[in-house]
Amino acid sequence: MNRRRRITHSISIVMAFPLLAGLGTPVFAQSQEEILHYTGADREKVLVEGAAKEGELVVYSAMIADQALQPLTEAFMKKYPSVSVTFWRGDSEDIAQRVLAEERANNVVVDVVEGTSVSENLIKAGAVQTFASPMLDQYPDSYRDPNHLWAATRVSYFCMAYNTDMVNAADVPKSYEDLLDPKWQGQIAWRIGSESGTPLFITNLRSAWGEEKAEEYLKKLSAQKIVNFGAGSARTLVDRVIAGEYAMALNVFCHHPLISAEDGAPVASQLMNPVASTTATLLIPKNIRHPYGAALFTDFLLSEDGQKILLGADYFPAHPKVLPSEMLQKIVPHEAGYEENLVRPEALVNNGKKSDELYQTYFR
Repeated sequence: MNRRRRITHSISIVMAFPLLAGLGTPVFAQSQEEILHYTGADREKVLVEGAAKEGELVVYSAMIADQALQPLTEAFMKKYPSVSVTFWRGDSEDIAQRVLAEERANNVVVDVVEGTSVSENLIKAGAVQTFASPMLDQYPDSYRDPNHLWAATRVSYFCMAYNTDMVNAADVPKSYEDLLDPKWQGQIAWRIGSESGTPLFITNLRSAWGEEKAEEYLKKLSAQKIVNFGAGSARTLVDRVIAGEYAMALNVFCHHPLISAEDGAPVASQLMNPVASTTATLLIPKNIRHPYGAALFTDFLLSEDGQKILLGADYFPAHPKVLPSEMLQKIVPHEAGYEENLVRPEALVNNGKKSDELYQTYFR
């Protein structure tokens, strides 16, 4: 049985027989709120002792299992051998649905949640609780929720991909305005059916430029007859650019073209001001079984040591002191001389309806 199947199986057992699995009674010496917000000088000592009594911890995450999630949990258990961590890897939507199902059943198994596009859904459902971590003092304000409900764990940057055989270096659009050149009509695609596609592209411009300027630009962009690509993932769209089906693709994950180019593919990334970015987030559900362990794992994941582990999956750690590989630094906005516009999870959700209306008006 492979690792993934073992993990899924173990979680199923925990969900079906939580008391038999040893998850039953959490430590109640303090309330969960007190534990998750404790900031005394002896915080680590208190959390380690409490987590040792709990003995177990359950994490749900959207990170790549073998390259990030497994190494992360193994490093945590090596540092804190008294805590046994079980994890389940799923897509962000599946994670959110699973957490909400547990909450409705009054049987919350998970202790820590991590992923993209999960925070706003869980927050709106009232399924998460506030927490504090001294590690967040090292993070910019934009990477932590002012209401203390989430913290950024990793960042994604979005840009244009272009086929280097089809677009001459001198002709590569360097700005959003350059995309309006009539010679690119019908040669540009973007992804529909995903928050990181057209909704993010439009919301980014609305956030950075204001409603009037953004809508005027979108009206002009519509004359370019942008191809609505809905036949696969963002990675698939980059592959279509490599194959020459499209000369350019908007709002793809910046690292995808870069990694393919390293393997010899005729593709490159082009940043444009403002560069849209989003974050994966860490959250702690309400009524968890292992609050000491959850707080301890939160500190570990947000620490420099924890963040460095994410480099193994070519992620962009949220910690400002942990830079990706030299190759990937080319597309980190503040390293490459570009302006980053972080579209926070709640902004993407709250602005989704208006952004979709603009898309429907000009691009359908």
